[in-house]
Amino acid sequence: MSNSIVTACRTNLFGNPFFTNAKCESQVSPTRTIAAAAPEETSCEFGSLKYYALCGFGGLLSCGLTHTAVVPLDLVKCRIQVDAAKYGNIVKGFKVTLAEEGVRALGKGWAPTLVGYSMQGVGKFGFYELFKIFYSGMLGEENTYLWRTSLYLAASASAEFFADIALCPMEAIKVRIQTQPGWSTTLREGFPRILKEEGVSGFYKGLVPLWARQIPYTMMKFACFERTVELLYKNVVPKPRSECTKGEQLVVTFAAGYIAGVFCAIVSHPADTIVSKLNQKKGSNFIDIAKSLGLMGMWKGLVPRIIMIGTLTALQWFIYDSVKVAFRLPRPPPPEMPESLKRKLGVN
Repeated sequence: MSNSIVTACRTNLFGNPFFTNAKCESQVSPTRTIAAAAPEETSCEFGSLKYYALCGFGGLLSCGLTHTAVVPLDLVKCRIQVDAAKYGNIVKGFKVTLAEEGVRALGKGWAPTLVGYSMQGVGKFGFYELFKIFYSGMLGEENTYLWRTSLYLAASASAEFFADIALCPMEAIKVRIQTQPGWSTTLREGFPRILKEEGVSGFYKGLVPLWARQIPYTMMKFACFERTVELLYKNVVPKPRSECTKGEQLVVTFAAGYIAGVFCAIVSHPADTIVSKLNQKKGSNFIDIAKSLGLMGMWKGLVPRIIMIGTLTALQWFIYDSVKVAFRLPRPPPPEMPESLKRKLGVN
């Protein structure tokens, strides 16, 4: 399989247009014909194991750090979802939490958040790069361009499926710490407690609703981001990407990430509410929680989640792209219509 992936990455639309058959620590091919900024040395071959490993590391930092940074907002959001009468809205939620438990309460659940979303980030971004290249190789250059949105959706859904298996145990612990008064307050206490009381299945009772929340979220996150970047360079940025500095490119990344984050929050919020309620109530299931909440109840806490997810998604893409820049990973520009397809369609 690894050989097919490497072969695919050399021939697919997402291959780096600045070199061919590049080797790790090698210079860009001097025979390239595409006009761009000054030749840039890359640290490894596009689609190599080193490339995927560093992408996974970028995902670890981007997801682990950002989710941990917004734990206070996440805590209030979860409490609004499980007890709207008490916590009301974001302002009231913070006031009630601070009045009852003090400032330290805002950090509840930081450890499982850091561990869980770091592991999820490795799978989310690392596998996305792998699946995007692999599916592109299966489609071929022309179909990759024509169906690129579908490819982004398929690759991100495939990646998130595996990433959530790593996240689910930590998510179960986090939600219980944040929403069940008197329950264990640390990861060190919470993990063995669930294992003892409910067994391994206790960590995964929320896996299906987690998939229902995270897979649509991630599909929107990646597809919307990819297409927004493409549109920004085409219609907003006054010069080609190849002429933009690294800093300018990262600004575009941040803007596209925030736009994607807003849509992500809206698409995935009902399932997020169900996950919060599911881990609060023992013996409950996905359908029972959905019925008890009702249509309107599933949208409680949407405003803080839009603020949280918009900022979070923008920072994630910014950190992820910054890691690629720092480690000199190949960063292909937005896809352009292949010359063979232009000839077929009569496009100049």
